[in-house]
Amino acid sequence: MLGGRAEDYLEAIYELCKKEGFTRVKEIAESLNVKPATVSEMLDKLSKEGYVVYRKRLYVSLTDRGKEVAKMVKERRETLVKFLKTLGVPEDIAKTDACTIEHVLHRETVNQLKKFVKFIEGSPMNPKWLEHFREFCRTGTHPCDRAKVEEN
Repeated sequence: MLGGRAEDYLEAIYELCKKEGFTRVKEIAESLNVKPATVSEMLDKLSKEGYVVYRKRLYVSLTDRGKEVAKMVKERRETLVKFLKTLGVPEDIAKTDACTIEHVLHRETVNQLKKFVKFIEGSPMNPKWLEHFREFCRTGTHPCDRAKVEEN
């Protein structure tokens, strides 16, 4: 099983390979803000495990297995970002937090969040419950509680 750091490498390689079908150690190092030697070490590991094709000083590309994992990691991160933004978290913080928590959540939790995000995206614009939540975040008072007070 891959660790979170290895998954981050696969996702970065996936994004960098979109343009030309391959990338280089230097580009990966810049993308992940690490030293090229650190990248080479991880690429050796990922190559041995069948996730990347690594030709030293030439190129790096993903195997089908590596692409599958990278796509899954990317989808998981995007789901978490969308979920956090729905809660009212600013996008820059949502991206940072998603990167942090994506590796520790159970697969079932991520699947349920994915369903929830899909449900929200398929709902009418500004559903009442979501507007109630946003109002609750602004005021600290649940709109239904205020309605009960007004009835009395």
